[in-house]
Parts: sequence; structure tokens; C-alpha cells
Amino acid sequence: MLSEPIVQLILLTAIAGGAIPVGGWIASVESIRPQWLEEELRHTVIAFGGGALISAVALVLVPEGIKTIATWESTIAFASGGLVFWGLQVWLDRSESSSSQLVAMLSDFIPEVIALGAVIATGESGALLLAAIIALQNLPEGFNSYRELLSGGLMRGKILFWFTAAAMLGPLMGAIGYFFFAEQPRVLGWMQVFAASGILYLVFEDIAPQARLKNSSLPPLGAVLGFLLGLIGKMLEG
Repeated sequence: MLSEPIVQLILLTAIAGGAIPVGGWIASVESIRPQWLEEELRHTVIAFGGGALISAVALVLVPEGIKTIATWESTIAFASGGLVFWGLQVWLDRSESSSSQLVAMLSDFIPEVIALGAVIATGESGALLLAAIIALQNLPEGFNSYRELLSGGLMRGKILFWFTAAAMLGPLMGAIGYFFFAEQPRVLGWMQVFAASGILYLVFEDIAPQARLKNSSLPPLGAVLGFLLGLIGKMLEG
């Protein structure tokens, strides 16, 4: 039954998006003991999320995006992405919003799940692996976003509600990729390269500084493990 394209689309995109509220729920478990373990875990997960995002940029979004567009198009798309996300960050800072991690998560999730829908539509191999990579990225990103939004004053129930709503974007965006972008590879390429640049900006603007923990060299190792996750996935894909 999983071989049916529509069933595969619904299940894989739901799994990929469902990791967002799961990560948030794990983060909602308060007071891990002892206190030092809670700090080490939080910063390591932040670093892991950063590594996973960088792996998505280096191994999925950029390589797949530049396949279908010219060099000059890639240059414009990448430069535009950085500038737009810089402007978005300026706006978030001025509005004193604590949602930059959430923005980073969705800017990664949306183009990847659209690409997942397009892969399913074209019948190419690797849809299951791509869904697994997206889910494993969304798990730490949901964790990090929950902590960031909670520190910004948002209530636990409201955060998890919005995370669940974000997860529902998975099947919706996947359907867009399935029905529209499978026949528009150049548009999909522009979107992937644009998103890759924005994600890279957000990682170094917001996520990487939070990964560092005074008197501990362990958390940055999470970034290495996060990138390794994407690398293994890429190598398994062949």
C-alpha cells in the first residue's frame, strides 16, 4: 500500500512534520537532573540542530538546487536569500521577537518537504531517506524552538499548538511539490538555493552563538554529529 504515491506522500510528509511537535514535547519535560546535565543537553541539542541545518544546506538544498538552474541564477538566488533573511532578522530584533529559531526551522522544512513531494511525484528513489533526514532535522529544531519561545514568554500549550499546526504544513507543502513543482524544476531550484542561503545566515546569526557553553567543550560536538547525520544520509542515497 505504501507504494501508492498519494499514500506515500501523506505518510512521509506527516512523519517529517510530526517531528516538530515531538521535539517540542521533549523540550517541555522540565528539570532534567542534575542541573549541569540539563545545560549540557540543551546546548548540545542546539549545536546538533545547527549541524543538521548546515548539512541540509551543503548536501541537499544547494546540490539539488543548482542542478536545474544556471550559475548566474544560483548566484542571484543565494545572494537574495541572505539579504532577505538578514532583513527578516532585523525586523525580528526590532519587534523583540523570540521566534528566530522557529523561522530557521520552517525555512528549512518548507522547501525540503516540497522537494519531497516532487521526488515522490517523479518516482525517483530516495523519498523515504529524504523524509527520515527531514524528520531527524526537525526533532532538535523543535526542541530548540520550544526553549526559545518559552524564554520569550509564550505558554507551553500555545507553543505545542503552533508546533502541531506547523507539522500540518508537511502534507500541504508536500502536495504542492507533488502536483506543481514536479513539473517546475527550475522554480524548485531557485527556492532551494534561496532557502539554503537564508538558513546559513540564521545558523551563524542565531544558532551557533547559543551552542557555546562556558567551561564545556562538549556542545560544539553536537554540530559535528548533526552534519554527520546529513553526510551519512547523502552517502546512503548514493
